[in-house]
Amino acid sequence: MGCHGRSVPGHTACLAHLADSDRNAYLAGLTPGSMVDHRGTPFTQSLLDALLDAVRDPATGQASLGPARFELATFEGGAWFDSATFLDVVGFESATFQGEAWFESATFQGRAIFDQANFEGDAAFESAIFEHAVWFGSATFQFNALFDSATFQGDAGFESVIFQGGATFESATFQVDATFRSATFHGPAWFRSAIFQGRAWFESATFRKEAEFKAASFRRARFGEASFQGPAWFKSATFERGADFASATFQGDADFEAATFQNDAQFEAATFERRVSLGPLVCAAEVWLSGAVFNGPATLRIAARRLVCRRTHWLSTAEVRLRYATVDFTHAVFEYPLTIAAEAAPFVRSNHRELTEQVFAGTPDAAVRIASLRGVDGTHLVLADVDLSGCLFTGTVHLDQVRLEGACSFDTVPPGTHWRHGRPTRFTPRRTLAEEHHWRAAQPAAVRGWNVAVLDAGRPGPTQLAPVYRALRKAFEDSKNEPGAADFYYGEMEMRRHDRATTSRAERGLLHAYWMLSGYGLRALRALGWLAAAMLITLVLLMGFGLPKDDPKQEATGTVPPGGGKVTFQIEKDAPQNPKGNRFTGKRFEKALNGTLNSVVFRSSGQDLTTAGTYIEMTSRLVEPALLALAVLAVRGRIKR
Repeated sequence: MGCHGRSVPGHTACLAHLADSDRNAYLAGLTPGSMVDHRGTPFTQSLLDALLDAVRDPATGQASLGPARFELATFEGGAWFDSATFLDVVGFESATFQGEAWFESATFQGRAIFDQANFEGDAAFESAIFEHAVWFGSATFQFNALFDSATFQGDAGFESVIFQGGATFESATFQVDATFRSATFHGPAWFRSAIFQGRAWFESATFRKEAEFKAASFRRARFGEASFQGPAWFKSATFERGADFASATFQGDADFEAATFQNDAQFEAATFERRVSLGPLVCAAEVWLSGAVFNGPATLRIAARRLVCRRTHWLSTAEVRLRYATVDFTHAVFEYPLTIAAEAAPFVRSNHRELTEQVFAGTPDAAVRIASLRGVDGTHLVLADVDLSGCLFTGTVHLDQVRLEGACSFDTVPPGTHWRHGRPTRFTPRRTLAEEHHWRAAQPAAVRGWNVAVLDAGRPGPTQLAPVYRALRKAFEDSKNEPGAADFYYGEMEMRRHDRATTSRAERGLLHAYWMLSGYGLRALRALGWLAAAMLITLVLLMGFGLPKDDPKQEATGTVPPGGGKVTFQIEKDAPQNPKGNRFTGKRFEKALNGTLNSVVFRSSGQDLTTAGTYIEMTSRLVEPALLALAVLAVRGRIKR
């Protein structure tokens, strides 16, 4: 086949096939900064050295080229462009470097184009400076690609590049956009301490071995649909304007220790095949894990404003330890034990230093708040030291099997006294669900203090909330926390009392009476108050109507048989007379009090009573012991363990 090299101006052959005298004359006519066009030319190492010597600047001792075109050129030996200066556009499209390609400390003052270039040996661009855009689209690096400490002042395009060996970009600086879309890294990829001041695009990139981004700095990073088949290290990396790992696949270990996200961190639909350690990391905004799949053990230690795990699938054990975060686990799936816990103190890194949380300066506390557990199966769920005051529980499956450890707090009823329909209303302190707040706040006569529903909270009513309270009550009872279960029993009964859909009118009436008399057997003071009122009424009624005017007198009559013998007496007692005149005397008070106190303990006073008094005593012996029992039951419910 003939040579396809570009002919030297004034000749009919390329530089490689030019006669020696003509080649020497051509090279002698070149000066530093000259334009060269050697497209398709095959270069031996000696020929390339001769060309570079011809354009070498005597002042610096380095080669200096103007516009340079080496498209489709072949460099058969080493290509030593180290410290060279390219003053204008340089093109190496589809060029082949059969040996080492050395561009170390080279300066590209114009655009540099390496699209579809083939580097069969090591390619070194260490400390190179690209002052304008550079493109390596679809290039192939069959051995190592070295870009350590390189500076890219314009766009850097590595789209669809194939790195067969190691690719090192340690301490490289990308001042504008860096594109690695669909790039394939067959060997290790090192971006340690790299600086991406523009957008970093790694979408659909494939990392077959380790990918190291330790201490890298990103302005905006996108790793959507990237595949990490080896370990992925982002330790101490900084993401200034968000990081997108949506639909990325991590087949090896994933390490984000001490990473800092100053905006959202998105891992939606990401897949973690093996062990993953997300953190301890800091995110000033939201961490999105919705739709993500964790196939291996997961440890998440995150300080963030919000953690969203909607429809996240956990196929192994997981521990989620958080600070500052509001957590949404709607429809998340846990197949193994999963713990969500609040961390009281700042996280500690592997080097035993505390993780810096400067982005949360001024935040009043580091409390962790659960926003939603709807659709979750609570069989394997453990909650520790979290705030559940705003949590949506409706639709949670096996809620009674959720384990609540430590100080898990709930919302409470509005404090103080409120006026409703002209009457004072006061709610007895108890723990409540956020959804009860939403339901009560939506009622026409709602008092101030009930929290209104947030967006997407739905409209659950008493019918839906009663089973939720019942399940939480059982969860507390199973953990031997009877006093804690009492509030949820109260809430369950409240919802049944207000449920007009499934609770009959008669049952609601009974529940209303139960609530009024003793707060469902949980309000001892209320039961004692009713007991005191019942005793007072009994006392007054006995003094007014129950005690006779005077104690009935007994008369004994009998007949003595003639001639003596046994005498038989018949004792008769006068019927009690209804009282008249002054009925409220000290003597009558003493008798009435004695009868009332005996009625409380279900005993008969043994006193003579009028017909009305008999019925009064019967009623008091039925009502007052029941009220006393309710008071005792309420006290027991608060102290039982």
